[in-house]
Amino acid sequence: MKTVDLKAEPRQNLGTSYARKLRKEGYVPGVVYDSSGLVKHFYVRKADIHKIVFSPEFNKVILHLDGKQYECILKDFDFHPIKDEVIHFDLQGLQPGVPVKVEIPVAFDGPSEGERLGGKLIQNVRKVKVKTIPERLVNVLRVDIRHVGLGESVRVKDLKVEEGMEVLMNPNIPLATIEIPRALKAAAAAEAKAAK
Repeated sequence: MKTVDLKAEPRQNLGTSYARKLRKEGYVPGVVYDSSGLVKHFYVRKADIHKIVFSPEFNKVILHLDGKQYECILKDFDFHPIKDEVIHFDLQGLQPGVPVKVEIPVAFDGPSEGERLGGKLIQNVRKVKVKTIPERLVNVLRVDIRHVGLGESVRVKDLKVEEGMEVLMNPNIPLATIEIPRALKAAAAAEAKAAK
């Protein structure tokens, strides 16, 4: 699994005014915690956390703080109400063998049969919630759509998941559908009319 390094500085003051001061200077406050009781407050450069938040993949984060390294995942973040900027974020520390619940992006292996016939892939679900141990985490969940025809869907149950990974979504939810364009529908209707 891909990892991203995140260099952080400890926060001495946890007040709102200090957090505001950090943001003005180009930093974003954050916190890391895990099931063992670890809680550490810190701040990072805005550009560094944006690389993680805006990544199309799910990455493991290696947090460098106080001379130590912590394996984490991005758990939550808050956006500025007007600007497209992260103003606070939470990391969850990972412990070997301890399951975590995460949302992993979906990628499609294609093109589908329907797309080759002129259809359009409409993605209904971008991320799928799973439960697994840190050792089995992946950057992306893949699903084969090459067999999917016009007007057909590929569903959660069609995902390829690692052994020991539990999908926490209804298996019948459509991940994507091959939409039939109007031009193809019109052509089919005209053909059917002509055949009468």
